[in-house]
Amino acid sequence: MAPLDGAMIHDITGPLAVRKFYEMGGKKVFDPERVILLFDHQIPADSIEAAENHICLRKFAAEQKIHNYDINEGVCHQVVLEKGRAAPGEIIVGADSHTCMYGAVGAFATGIGSTDMGFALKSGALYFKVPETIQATVTGKFQRRVGAKDLILSIAADIGADGATYKAIEFTGKTISNLDMPGRMTCCNMAIEMGAKAGIVAPDKRTWEYMKGRRKMKPFDLESDPDAKSAEKRSYDVSGLEPQVAVPHNVDTGLAVSKLTGTHIDQVFIGSCTNGRFEDLKEAAEVLGRKKFSPKVRTIIIPASRDEYMKTLRAGLIEKFVKAGALVEAPCCGPCMGGAFGLIAPGEVSLSTSNRNFKGRQGSTEGKVYLSSPATAAASAIRGVITDPREV
Repeated sequence: MAPLDGAMIHDITGPLAVRKFYEMGGKKVFDPERVILLFDHQIPADSIEAAENHICLRKFAAEQKIHNYDINEGVCHQVVLEKGRAAPGEIIVGADSHTCMYGAVGAFATGIGSTDMGFALKSGALYFKVPETIQATVTGKFQRRVGAKDLILSIAADIGADGATYKAIEFTGKTISNLDMPGRMTCCNMAIEMGAKAGIVAPDKRTWEYMKGRRKMKPFDLESDPDAKSAEKRSYDVSGLEPQVAVPHNVDTGLAVSKLTGTHIDQVFIGSCTNGRFEDLKEAAEVLGRKKFSPKVRTIIIPASRDEYMKTLRAGLIEKFVKAGALVEAPCCGPCMGGAFGLIAPGEVSLSTSNRNFKGRQGSTEGKVYLSSPATAAASAIRGVITDPREV
């Protein structure tokens, strides 16, 4: 039974967690300062049910005097990190499977169900089985227009969709050390796609630089002991890694983009907690150059948070995307979970920078979703078919 440093709920999972909290006799949350409540999946409300969920959580936030309450800031996982609500050495739980993204700053972060969250909100602690660790050591230098998303798709294809079930994946090696924080977030975000309980990167100078201004903390060392035993050790060299694309309907189906070049697509989505940061959008803009997106493809671009939106706006990229034919939306999850807008119809194909491509994930169960990096997504949106970004 471990004490919690933070507990996060959002507009989809939150109402059920709140209901469980009361059913368990909850009167006051364990610590209003450590509860994080965000609206991101269906914001602005796209149905009466969504609007009712929002009312439920607004009332709960007011009643419990929850201070970390954001309704227009963007995707929960991005906001948690950029607001400094997860930090090295902390234990954070979230009623969302991609909570594992906070491992990018050296936190033990994991997703839990709404019943567990109801208990967590009441008690401030939760029972955990300590996971075994898969150590993923990454070396080599990325080729042009190949990066973290391609790496994690290739690792998922290697480990498999259930190859890391209830294990932690520790990302280490020279390449990870050189990876920027957005890249680390992308890798940790998708640890759950292999069944992992957590993804984690040991905090280093880059981490502590990121934490400056977000949390008042004195840097400290936190890394695996030299003699630590891992359940598995896997090594990856990115030197020859090609851009990767996961094919429907599983995340562990990554293939080199060259094997899929020319595949028909109807929609491209660039965004989500996996790849909606300024660096991702800048990469897409670099691929776009002075070209336009294909009129045969619906291109949807969504910055992951208000901060990322403003960075993109100040850099002139939003105007660039709109002039090129894209729809740029306010920060939210958007098409990622198929709950708000940007849904695909039966027979349609989406290429997405998000983290899941299960049947029905972005609309019809008769549609198809491919996953890729922002560079590959942008190149494909230009050509109107899946395209190697190195060819554009």
